[in-house]
Parts: sequence; C-alpha cells; structure tokens
Amino acid sequence: MSKIVVALGGHIFGDTPTKQRQLVKQASSSIVDLIEQGHDVIVSHGNSPQVGMIQQAFRLGEKQQKSIPFMPLSDSGAMSQGYIGNHLQNALREELKEREINKSVVVIVTQTIVDKQDKEFRFPTKPIGIFYTKKEADKRMRQNGEKYVEDSGRGYRKVIPSPIPIRIVEQDSIDLLVKAGMVVVAVGGGGIPVVEEGNRLSVVEAVIDKDFSSQHLAQEMDADYLFILTEVDKVALNFAKANQKNLEKMSVSETEKWMKEGHFLEGSMLPKVQAAILFVKSKRGRKAIITSMGKTKEAILGLNGTIIYEDSEG
Repeated sequence: MSKIVVALGGHIFGDTPTKQRQLVKQASSSIVDLIEQGHDVIVSHGNSPQVGMIQQAFRLGEKQQKSIPFMPLSDSGAMSQGYIGNHLQNALREELKEREINKSVVVIVTQTIVDKQDKEFRFPTKPIGIFYTKKEADKRMRQNGEKYVEDSGRGYRKVIPSPIPIRIVEQDSIDLLVKAGMVVVAVGGGGIPVVEEGNRLSVVEAVIDKDFSSQHLAQEMDADYLFILTEVDKVALNFAKANQKNLEKMSVSETEKWMKEGHFLEGSMLPKVQAAILFVKSKRGRKAIITSMGKTKEAILGLNGTIIYEDSEG
C-alpha cells in the first residue's frame, strides 16, 4: 500500500471551536477510510482562521484590561496547532476504535526553518486571519500601518510574509513515530516559522503556507501521494464562471500552462496546485490529488477529485 500525506485546509473546520469539533469528525472519517485501505497516513492542517480568532480575542481582551498581553503570531500559531491537533487526535482515535483499527494518534507542535533573507520579508503576500469589509480594512491600514488585500471575493484580510519552508525541525521525530505505526498530525499551519541563529531557533513574524510545508513533509517522508483537501471536489478552469470546467486530471505541463493563464487564484487554489507540482516533480511516480474532505476514499481509486501527475506518467 501507499504512504500518504493528507493536508487539511483550515477553512474546512468552520468558524468556531464548537463547529470545528463537529467538522473534524468528518475529516477523521475520510482519513480513516485511507488507513482502513492499508495506507500509512500523515496529517497536516491549515490554521489561518483559527490564528485570526486567537489574535482577535487577545486584542479585544487588551482593550478591556491592560494586563492582558499582546499575543505574537508565533504563539498564536502554537496555540492553534495545539487545539486543532487535539480535536483531530480525539476524533481520529474515536474513528479508529469504532472500526477496530489498533493505531495510536500523536500530535507534534512543529517548527519550520526559513531563510531570513527570503524576499517575502520585503514583499509580503500571505492573507491571514479574519475577513474585513473594505471600510474596516482601510481604517486598520491607516491606524496600524498593516497591509490588507481582497481575498477571493470573501472580503479583506491582513497580508504578512510567507517564506519558503527549508526544513522541518521535528522531521526525525515524525519519521520515528510513523515507522512505529502511529498516525501523526504535524506541520499545523505550515509550522511555526523560525530562523537558525547558532544553536537558537528564533521566531519570525510570518506564516508558512501549509500546502508548501505539507509537500515538503511529503517529500521528506518519501510519500507516494499528497492529498490536498479543500472546499471543492475538483480543480476547475474558469472557476465560478458560466463556462467553469471541472478537471479529473492534469499533467504538470498542463497545470503550469493554466497557472500562467491565471485560472487559479492567489491565496486560494494557486498555492495548492503549486505545491502539487513541486511534489509530483520531486520523484518519478509521485502523484498529488486535490479534492474535498468527503471524497478521499473515491479519490484514491480515481473516482473523484483532480489528480496531478508527471507528463511521462500519463
């Protein structure tokens, strides 16, 4: 059977911890479908909405009581890895036990090394956190000097650096746990971004795209498949237009052509297909699949989702 990294989008978990507990049950069912088929599965996840909620709560608290501290982005990311991971851990454990599959689930709070000279620190591109109206975003830009951009028709979000992941600090631990037969949840939110300064790891104000970190993890794990789970069943050309065309498969060359034509939106589908291409090109025989949370069982059999493959494999 295959080794699979499953990357869950942060937006598929809903807007509140209560809703998230319900939705992780659906995610866990899909993940255990793959485990039940005999595959080794490593799970990663996004955290952008959750980090936004954490930071907003501390900002509101600080306004009410000055003794409540400002919460740095890195600490908010660590908090989100903890509580999202805990929800996934418990839901996966329950699903495994109901199917009488004897596997343990472990969550690793993960750090990812980046280059402090990465151009993203000069020209940030990553939207994070909650959505604002244009009026609210303009006000925050005037007051705080922050940068906001419109994101996929859903509103305006803060933009910060999103450097390229270089190395996952806890990779050796992840390897050992997977080899021991455990289901590992790691690289939450792309990992907490850090730079190496001698023996010290120093955090930086940035967010690593979880799809890029997930494909990096998949390469390091020598995975056969990278699953990127999102809110749609298939990748589409002319998305949300009258002439939308859903795709069952895409070669690397086709995908790169459609990227250049602007079919995939920045901050939405674009990083997913970029990550998929990186993984597929990294070793012959590797494939990436982009689909929705409930379609993994069918997607691994080629019955749903969009599969990205190297041209020579077509």
